[in-house]
Amino acid sequence: MHRVRLWNGDHVWLVTGHQHARRLLSDPGVSADRERPDFPVVLPRFEADIFKPLALIGVDAPKHTAHRKLLAPEFGVRQVRSLQPTVTRLANELIDKMLHKGPPADLVADYALPIPSTVISELLGVPYADHDFFETASMNLLQAKDAEGAEAAGRALWDYLDGLITAEQRQPTGSGVLAKLVAAMDDDYFARDELLRIALTLLLGGHDTTASMIALGTLTLLENPDQLAAFKADPAVVPDAVEELLRMISVTDLSGVRVADRDIEIDGQVIRAGEGIVVCSSMANRDPDVYDDPYTFDIGRDGRSEDAPVRRHLTFGYGVHQCLGQNLARMELETAYRVLFERIPGLRLAVPTEQLPVRRGSTMQGVHELPVAW
Repeated sequence: MHRVRLWNGDHVWLVTGHQHARRLLSDPGVSADRERPDFPVVLPRFEADIFKPLALIGVDAPKHTAHRKLLAPEFGVRQVRSLQPTVTRLANELIDKMLHKGPPADLVADYALPIPSTVISELLGVPYADHDFFETASMNLLQAKDAEGAEAAGRALWDYLDGLITAEQRQPTGSGVLAKLVAAMDDDYFARDELLRIALTLLLGGHDTTASMIALGTLTLLENPDQLAAFKADPAVVPDAVEELLRMISVTDLSGVRVADRDIEIDGQVIRAGEGIVVCSSMANRDPDVYDDPYTFDIGRDGRSEDAPVRRHLTFGYGVHQCLGQNLARMELETAYRVLFERIPGLRLAVPTEQLPVRRGSTMQGVHELPVAW
């Protein structure tokens, strides 16, 4: 528990301990409501109105409960399993194109990004033909330097999704999550504004984070040849390898931003009502009280013991706001890594690691390009 100052001078509690993080993320006395005036703004872009509220992530019950209840079947284990053959086929098709074109290739543009973009497009009912637009607009929103830039990019996405909703109302397809949301809106279950915020959150969260994770996970495996050899040798280790990659990389450095509704005492310290809380998943995932040698990447890590279960990392958050799409993300990651190294076992970086163009000034880790050869 650390008292820190944000960019705008506000002070918050930065939580880096695993036990403290889980306790606070599951505490009903903390709020995720981004419309609150005392909600911490961790970067300038989050002052934009487009982020207030942010459906699923930045709302409290009962609205949050209603959102998840409606959407949970679309992201459940059964639905995700039904998509796995499609993702495998897609991964193979993308690799076919890479091999035909020949090295070098940009693993981000040629592989890591098309997989989740295609999947979330089909799942939502968004035309993949528009992927250049929504990928660019999403990047501009998530990496905007200020609120004005974020608002402009967010509104472009908003208007785009609004057009798709209007088209669905005029000529219903009944296909995809958007159609389901439109049906709920027509039944007066959701207002149009609320539906648009849900669609925007799903579109943003459904491709950018997973694409970054595919790229950074591949980079991590390539930089640890002993672990990569173990990964290639036994397909049974792939799920646990993915969990270790998720633990080490985190992608989103913050697994939760909250504000206290009431005074909360934890380990002799008191978080006062109205004080902000920022949970750092990158550090909580390296807590030595939970993980032995936590800064070492080890796909054979003993993560299934009672005190350190394999999925105890906080990369998908914890508590009622735990990532709705985590089943889908895990399946996409397992498939993407497995197919990639089965098809191109001699994959290697085409440039030194220090030359990779990394994201700067963001709460989300990633590389803009990942040149590879074989």
